[in-house]
Amino acid sequence: MDIRKLQKIVVTALEDIKAKDIEVINTTKLTSMFDRVIIATGDSNRQVKALARNVSEKVREAGAEVISIEGEEGGEWVLVDIGDVVVHVMQPNVRTYYNLEELWQATPAQRRKAVEQAVRE
Repeated sequence: MDIRKLQKIVVTALEDIKAKDIEVINTTKLTSMFDRVIIATGDSNRQVKALARNVSEKVREAGAEVISIEGEEGGEWVLVDIGDVVVHVMQPNVRTYYNLEELWQATPAQRRKAVEQAVRE
């Protein structure tokens, strides 16, 4: 399936359940593992789980494969792996703490530098 079409399906599925702060990050120049990281916020365990389930259902309905879903038991952070797209649905405090946007928007050189700094501290 075309990556733009898959991205649109995921974003629409998140919007359907009122996800907040949806961010799509193009990772094609950062890793060969996947092409997009999509991050969204849900206000409660119940909403985070519902968002992840809706993404999974809509992707399957469109004929694409959901490889795995991780973290659904807890509902603080659920990852939906769709192959070329990885979706992170998180509660606000978890999203702030892990700050995936900064990680995935950095170039590999910037990430290495940040890791080296963290090791020195």
